[in-house]
Amino acid sequence: MKGIIMAGGEGSRLRPLTCDRPKPMVPVANKPVMEYAIELLRLYGIKDIGVTLQYLPDSIIEYFGDGSAWDVNLYYFVEDKPLGTAGSVKNAEDFLDDTFVVVSGDALTDFHLAQAFDFHRQKGALATLVLTTVSNPLEYGVVITDQEGRVLKFLEKPGWGEVFSDRVNTGIYVLEPEVLSLIPADEMFDFSKDLFPELLRRQAPLYAVTLEGYWCDIGNLQQYVEAHQAVLSGEVKVVPPAVYQGNGIWIGKGVEIDETAGLEGPLLIGDYCRIGPGVRLGPYTVLGANVQVREGASVKKSVLWDGCYVGPRCELRGAVAGKGVVLENRVGVYEGAVIGDHSQLERGVVVKPEVKIWPHKRLSAGTVQHQSLVWGTGGRKNLFGSRGIPGPVNQDMTPEVAAKLGAAYGSILGMNQRVAISCDGQKAVPMLKSAFLAGLLSTGVHCVDCGVIPFSVLRYAVEGLGLAGGVHIMSDPGDQGKVWFRFVNEKGLVFSRQQERKLENIFAREDFRRVAPEEMGLTYPVTTVPTMYSNYILDQVDRRRIKERQFRLVISAPWESSLATLVPGVLQRLGVTTAGFVADAGPGAEASARHVPAVLEQLAGEVVKSGADLGVWLDKEGEKLALVDEKGQIIDTGLYLLLVAAMIFQNNPGATVAVPVTAPKVVEALAARFGGKILWTKTSTAHLMETVAREEFRRGQGAWPQLLLQFDALGALLKILDFLAQHGQTLSRLVSDLPSYHLEVQSTPCPWEAKGQVMRRLIEEHRGQRVELLDGIKIHREQGWALILPDADEPVYRVYSESVSQEAAQELASFYVDKIRQLVHKEPGATIPPFSGS
Repeated sequence: MKGIIMAGGEGSRLRPLTCDRPKPMVPVANKPVMEYAIELLRLYGIKDIGVTLQYLPDSIIEYFGDGSAWDVNLYYFVEDKPLGTAGSVKNAEDFLDDTFVVVSGDALTDFHLAQAFDFHRQKGALATLVLTTVSNPLEYGVVITDQEGRVLKFLEKPGWGEVFSDRVNTGIYVLEPEVLSLIPADEMFDFSKDLFPELLRRQAPLYAVTLEGYWCDIGNLQQYVEAHQAVLSGEVKVVPPAVYQGNGIWIGKGVEIDETAGLEGPLLIGDYCRIGPGVRLGPYTVLGANVQVREGASVKKSVLWDGCYVGPRCELRGAVAGKGVVLENRVGVYEGAVIGDHSQLERGVVVKPEVKIWPHKRLSAGTVQHQSLVWGTGGRKNLFGSRGIPGPVNQDMTPEVAAKLGAAYGSILGMNQRVAISCDGQKAVPMLKSAFLAGLLSTGVHCVDCGVIPFSVLRYAVEGLGLAGGVHIMSDPGDQGKVWFRFVNEKGLVFSRQQERKLENIFAREDFRRVAPEEMGLTYPVTTVPTMYSNYILDQVDRRRIKERQFRLVISAPWESSLATLVPGVLQRLGVTTAGFVADAGPGAEASARHVPAVLEQLAGEVVKSGADLGVWLDKEGEKLALVDEKGQIIDTGLYLLLVAAMIFQNNPGATVAVPVTAPKVVEALAARFGGKILWTKTSTAHLMETVAREEFRRGQGAWPQLLLQFDALGALLKILDFLAQHGQTLSRLVSDLPSYHLEVQSTPCPWEAKGQVMRRLIEEHRGQRVELLDGIKIHREQGWALILPDADEPVYRVYSESVSQEAAQELASFYVDKIRQLVHKEPGATIPPFSGS
């Protein structure tokens, strides 16, 4: 006997799982469902099997080949157009010369087929249908037979008033080759709708036999999940590709499971999976091969296909995730939701029950997805974030993506131009640097490789060496599994939004310049950049004056970074001694003083204990500087800005200083004291940097350039030491002369799609009042101001406020945080009341 597997199904009701594969290739318990059909036929001695194909046939042929791996012989019959169930079998007529059995390639069953074969022979049937009993026959073809099993009537998908039996057609047939003569060639023809009614009309020997056992058609997503549950519970007699460990748990080869992870069967873990600390895998969970589940994640009653990544503290409940899906930190996917292949859900995304996400989609951080996503993406679409282009390593930021970024960057530059490249040397960064470099050189752009240096040093190198731009690749200070690609222009300034859009457009279109082999770019390693940079910043100060002061510092810096080789040597050349060291916050530290309070508190204690002149904290990229005066007072971000302004004004009366709209308003009083001016700017680094780099700013600020004081931590430290030596002051005395202020910063979540609406409503409600729209909306009140600013990287609004007291500033910020929440949730908001700050 020969077999036929009907495997031409498109599986539209299983989308998005079948967008990139035919329905028979959808995995059940980590094997394509068609593989179970092959194993079932082989179990009953059928080795010559024809496979009818129509939708995406190559994927089936490539996977199963000639069938030898299953000890069968497979023969493929591809339809040029849909022919229906019977028409597809007619297409294999030359293969069928004896009794044969037809099974579906997208159904899961463990029927005892030998019983159907015996019944067919005993009855001398021309065709025998295999039936099963179901509780709800409305979605199937009901078959009515006499006591001998002879078919009397068909009812295709009846209503309840037409249901006369609970026995339904399973799509498994035992047939004699003579029936093929009744099927027209190259035409749409169906077994249930056409052939079997014709056999009834002819009173041919058409029989049906009801078999015991499991059968599931897998016609929709609910049935797909139920099929997995049947495998894990043992309801269907099939064997998953894993080793049984007891307690309902199946585990594949090469699996790594942390000892603190909790597993509750029945469940299946595929080959080479990695289960992290504190993970909880609940009953009826199936993990495909090479799935990673990171610390604290919880997965229950969910099916994850090969190559999925589940980030820390994610939660999946009754969900299905296709091949290569990436779920970043704290993602929630709930009952009945399906995520298509290679989609990426960023941090904090929530997918509501029954929502379907089509393949290759990206949902931005914090998105709450209430509706299925078929076209486009969810949330933010920009490639760039606030500090460049971010991405988790080998998930979003792969070597292939890095190479495309390199080609896109090179394509916005001219042929034979030279750019600098550098990195921080952490973990996977050098690998991504190599990939980026390959793409860059392919566009005919030459590269000066500066090696492992901080970002501040790369910025100097680009301008100092007269290059066309540069890129720095660094690990994220708060997440070592994430990297940033940071781009600068020919002046060493970070990309403007216009430059970012240009690169984004070329990257999206893949409109890369390709050059001939002899035009490829070349790489020039340069190892002298740190020395050149050190000499440059030392030339910006009066070395003799600083040496005479004999400063003693307590320093905190990430000594595993390239900055560690710079700071001691530079300070030594100035006669500065170190009174102590404080370990920085390590990999979890953010590049800003307000994110390392514990380190600064330790630094303050060490300064007072050692009697040092001041304490210094530098971030690993040499951009951010935090100070502690000799009395242990921490100089926060706002105070540091006032300090920079005071130094510029004292040495350059009448100068202009640029400050972001988040700065305290008292900076204007400081400027007035010295006859200076304040230019308010947007909050982005690019805008502020571009502003202070203008020639009129450099000329007006003289030897105290704001570009150095605010964006180069080591250079700024030297200038501060020079200022203190010049004026014979201590840091505490300098700070005491600065005006006091009361500033508050709060934040509240806001979905990406609601940000524009919130801003519009706030502007409408404040018409006629004193507001500024330079960056966000700044609302001026009698006793202060509040700035409502949408965050560039996260689905969050930041609210800044300044008032006559800290309590009043907090009250003002809290009011607008509540207001935003009302607008996000479409609650009726209160009108703005008179503000009664104290």
